[in-house]
Amino acid sequence: MFDVNVGSTDRMIRIVAGAVLLALFFFVELGAWGWIVALVGVVMLATGIMSRCALYSLLGINTRGDKAA
Repeated sequence: MFDVNVGSTDRMIRIVAGAVLLALFFFVELGAWGWIVALVGVVMLATGIMSRCALYSLLGINTRGDKAA
């Protein structure tokens, strides 16, 4: 149903970055920016786990390496 368009290196970067951003949200006082940091972290973590990025689909980007997903 959904094409996988996020490669393994891209996945790892997204998962680590998302986890770091969520850790910042929970452990560092960021004020109003904290909610933005949390939202970006959740999106990065989710796209890394699912190996699919909606923005990549809209732009026709595929970091997976193969064209058939």
